[in-house]
Amino acid sequence: MNIDNDLRRIALQEQELQFDRLDLDAAWLLGSTLRGMAAERNLGVVIDITLFSMPVFYAALEGATPDNPNWVRRKRNTVFRLFRSSYATGLNLLKQQTNLQAKLGLPDADYAAHGGSFPIVVKGTGCIGAVTVSGLPQRDDHNLVVEALCEVLGADHDALKLED
Repeated sequence: MNIDNDLRRIALQEQELQFDRLDLDAAWLLGSTLRGMAAERNLGVVIDITLFSMPVFYAALEGATPDNPNWVRRKRNTVFRLFRSSYATGLNLLKQQTNLQAKLGLPDADYAAHGGSFPIVVKGTGCIGAVTVSGLPQRDDHNLVVEALCEVLGADHDALKLED
């Protein structure tokens, strides 16, 4: 993994993986798609979709741990605060050799700059929420979210996925 390559690709993902509009049915479809992918692959994850106004999807699959919901909350808080994917935030901080606490005063108890939470952006509106996965290594959490977004939005996953 090359940090700069991942950051460039994530910036492209954040630019391309935006909704024309998002209603509760579209949020449910995204969550259901993620759950289906995770179940088919026997992944023990927690999946959460939360808009700024309310939670709209939650699922925990066999193998998820009691720690996963807290990781979801902390990663989601990072997206809600910075409007960037939690993985991009973590990689940027790694490059700067710092962390959220030192750079922004954000406590580890409430924020996590680890991959798995991605901003839900509506074109012309901005970030309205986050889709989050926890339970896999952070890069895999991020990749699963991006794959589901590509499927739901009809985007070319091969052109957007992180390189091996």
